[in-house]
Amino acid sequence: MTTSTKVSIPRRAKRVQISSLLASTPMAIVAIGVFVVCVGYSVMLSFTKSRLFPNFNWVGLDQYERLWGTSRWVVSVENLLIYGVLFIAFCLISGFFMAVFLDQKVRFESGFRTLFLYPYAMSLVVTGLVWQWMMEPSLGIQNVVQRMGWESFEFAPLVDPQYAIYGVLIAAVWQSSGLVMALMLAGLRGIDGEIWKAARVDGIPTWRTYLFIVLPMMRPVMITSVVLLAVGVVRVYDLIVAQTGGGPGMSTEMPAKFVIDHITARGNVGLGMAAATMMLLPVLLVIGPWIYREYVRPTKH
Repeated sequence: MTTSTKVSIPRRAKRVQISSLLASTPMAIVAIGVFVVCVGYSVMLSFTKSRLFPNFNWVGLDQYERLWGTSRWVVSVENLLIYGVLFIAFCLISGFFMAVFLDQKVRFESGFRTLFLYPYAMSLVVTGLVWQWMMEPSLGIQNVVQRMGWESFEFAPLVDPQYAIYGVLIAAVWQSSGLVMALMLAGLRGIDGEIWKAARVDGIPTWRTYLFIVLPMMRPVMITSVVLLAVGVVRVYDLIVAQTGGGPGMSTEMPAKFVIDHITARGNVGLGMAAATMMLLPVLLVIGPWIYREYVRPTKH
């Protein structure tokens, strides 16, 4: 009886492993075929002289030299750096404070949680159009406040090339802060209540408890939030097209828009793929260490 039990357990485990492998095979094939092969094909085209249609006239690094000699690409990269750093910082800060607020067991918590998370359910196109209207000088916030008596009030960043990128930033932070709030709230709810009791007994102020105890314990949540936000920064396109179209001038141009415009409207596949390959590098730099930390290093231990 004992022998049969010992033999049946490994067989059952082996059967479960085989069924799991069979179930995950279609997804693995799709992932390899769609993502890996397509990315490799895109990188290969960046070394060709492809115009309206792909071809295999190899030109080496000429497309990359031309890319970094294009002022529009350089401006879009600069805009991405400004937008990306501020976007991630403001989303983390606002999401954390909203999560702390909800973690206080406030009344109507579910209502506040829905209110904070609702913008993330909206598409970036809708978000861009809504904020474009709100920042319109003759129709939006500026017009409403001036009608209330503050005639000197000005809030029209999208019409000023110097501040247009910050108008896009406001819309993006409003749309994405709810996601960070949900992640942060889950992390806060996972903190052991005994830690809070010990901090109160020791007389540690609440802000110091959050800053030096709670936040370090939420490091995995922080890393996940940064990875998700960083990937969203690199591929931002819908919001730009809907809100500013890249203008005024080139003040809100982004690499993703540069890629789409050159592959479609400008008919320069080679240059567009070179730009797409350059966009892939920061994604790998962000996701690579996260994959290593989450999946490679734990297996070694």
